[in-house]
Amino acid sequence: MNVLIFPAGTEIGREIWLSLRYVKEMNLFLGGAHYENHALYYNQEYFVLPSVNESNWLSELQKCIAENKIDYIFPAHDDAIVALVNQRENINAVVLSPEVDVCNITRSKTSTYRLFEDVIRVPKIFSETDEISYWPVFVKPDRGQGSQGAMRVETSEQLAILLKKTPENIICEYLPGEEFTVDCFSDRKKGLLFCQPRTRERIRNGIAMSSTIVELEGIGDIAQKISAKLSLRGAWFFQVKRSASGELVLLEIAPRIAGTMALNRARGINFPLLTIYESQLTDVGLYALPGNVKISRGLINRYRTDIIWQHVYVDFDDTIIINGNLNLSLIQFLYQAVNAKQTITLISRHKGDLHAELEKWRIGSLFDQVIHLTSDEKKSQFITHYSSIFIDDSFAERSEVHQRTGIPVFDTSMVELLINE
Repeated sequence: MNVLIFPAGTEIGREIWLSLRYVKEMNLFLGGAHYENHALYYNQEYFVLPSVNESNWLSELQKCIAENKIDYIFPAHDDAIVALVNQRENINAVVLSPEVDVCNITRSKTSTYRLFEDVIRVPKIFSETDEISYWPVFVKPDRGQGSQGAMRVETSEQLAILLKKTPENIICEYLPGEEFTVDCFSDRKKGLLFCQPRTRERIRNGIAMSSTIVELEGIGDIAQKISAKLSLRGAWFFQVKRSASGELVLLEIAPRIAGTMALNRARGINFPLLTIYESQLTDVGLYALPGNVKISRGLINRYRTDIIWQHVYVDFDDTIIINGNLNLSLIQFLYQAVNAKQTITLISRHKGDLHAELEKWRIGSLFDQVIHLTSDEKKSQFITHYSSIFIDDSFAERSEVHQRTGIPVFDTSMVELLINE
């Protein structure tokens, strides 16, 4: 099964990739515009494809689909969803999104609010400044996501200045209460199967960087009404905010994966995989781990380097074992080397029975060779491969090896440069 994530460089694309990368019989393909993004650092090919805002995007996408025998396309941006579903008949792969009218409606907040104003509580929209009888108000893009481009406006003078710059923005009632995202999954035959609200804390660029599972009275009824009204299928989410009176008010609906759906993925609800199963009309069973879970998202470092190696030489004390524990990031790299069929040589001055120590930590079979040095032997004497790297906590050892052999040397803080994702 070949699945193209497009565009792969978004936070949405990253969550799809993290959800599917270890699923058996699934081959992931990454595609998107040529710009600096995280997907370029994954350990697989990135296909440069035009943005859906460019005139040749469809023909280039069709070519990529044909050449790579793509079965499914997972849209990973709101604009990509609309573009893909509008061209669904011209795309020779399954686009994992609902019907085109659903995607067009949910892309517009005014269209969404109009559709649901008699179904659930939606924000009051002011067409003219004269209609506003209380301040502050909230101004936001009609076609936006999260809190991007949205702001609280305190006075009519401030509003006039803002609307001159962005006249297409909509003016809504201000909702002062807590904001929540509700992750959902719907089956086209059975309707809503999963609905879990979570908090939106520490927001960055519209993305909830911290979130906690919560229970909200009445949220299931709201989710049922949305799912039924739009005939949603697969993964989707909506956001609500409390009014001054505490009532839950709809902010937006999105028929796609959300980046912080990782919180529920960690509980056992793999939304991208479930969406593929739903498209295949496969009956699914859902089980979420009980108990409370909280997520804190942060930046992660990934690197590209022109260093090439086939052999790894690594120290033991204070390198593989630090403060009486295995150095897990280094162990991860060493097993990455095993996957890459690179040789690993342990080279150590350990005082004591080194082999017994390796067995104690259950890593005795990890090494192709174990070299136990005497105190006066130089580590560089035992490095016999040119295409090698050397990892050691000691600056003196690294300096001696580099001066004698010229190979790249690393301390334990540098190992993350070597780790693929």
